[in-house]
Amino acid sequence: MTATLVAEDVRRAYGETVALDGVSLSVDAGEVFALVGPNGAGKTTLVRALTGTTDADGSVSVFGADPRTVDRERIGLLPQAFDPPARLTARELLTYYAGLYDEARDVDAVLADVGLSDDADTWYEDLSGGQQRRTCVGSALVNDPDLLFLDEPTTGIDPAGRRSLWDLLEDLAAGGTTIVLTTHDMAEAHRLADRVGLLADGRLVAVDDPDALVAEFGGESRLIVETDADPDALDLEYPAERAGDSLVVSDVPPEAIGDVVDALAAAGASYDALTWSEPDLEDVYLELAGTDGTRYDREGAGRGRERAATAASTEDAGPAEGDR
Repeated sequence: MTATLVAEDVRRAYGETVALDGVSLSVDAGEVFALVGPNGAGKTTLVRALTGTTDADGSVSVFGADPRTVDRERIGLLPQAFDPPARLTARELLTYYAGLYDEARDVDAVLADVGLSDDADTWYEDLSGGQQRRTCVGSALVNDPDLLFLDEPTTGIDPAGRRSLWDLLEDLAAGGTTIVLTTHDMAEAHRLADRVGLLADGRLVAVDDPDALVAEFGGESRLIVETDADPDALDLEYPAERAGDSLVVSDVPPEAIGDVVDALAAAGASYDALTWSEPDLEDVYLELAGTDGTRYDREGAGRGRERAATAASTEDAGPAEGDR
């Protein structure tokens, strides 16, 4: 595969605040690369560095060239904060943005893609928050870009609209469009991304395909049993401990849930409910970034640097960023 986007040791600071601290990544043509991480981790700043809209140390190459010299027709960008004129309709807005390019897609086709055909002639200010965001997504698609940057594209979009947009992005990627997106939605990252890069404190903590990240960092499956049973009184093959009013049994495969039930019955213990769950990207996020976004510095620095050799990315830390 040919790399569409390459960044090496990208660094950016705002005064004493370090937004990016040596980020390296490579994104192949047609790949969907998702950036996740706490607010202020550096994701938006990295998107700006990759698109040449902010200065940064290190090197960035897009289509083999400096991003500032790349034909703008080839890149689409949806910023995190985007406020188009409120007294234009969705159709007028997309027509305006289409007019900025020598060759642009049919505006009605783009409106249909983002689910706004029925509301195309509604003023932007009268659209719902989700419809406004879909209009903004459409503005990044009118030039039919080869490389598409989307900074939290589905924020405020209802579940049905979000899934429709996911379908659209999957179709674009299948057609060869390279997509870099930032998101706080772990289900979105897992579904869409070929690889996920998790950022904390301006550094890349881990990069891999979603399933591999879950397998390595997500932890074990858990069976939560609402019971007052003493784990020491149960004949179980799996680790068990009390957590509040529940018994937590770790690393239980779904086919072995019946064994736990049998052990409860044998001990004369009753239970009110059973809940089995397997780890997901949210567990990976909490394991690597922690609940306050600082776990990388405490535990993951060495591991993160080893994994950073293949890919990375970051979000905002500048003083004007909305999610700082």
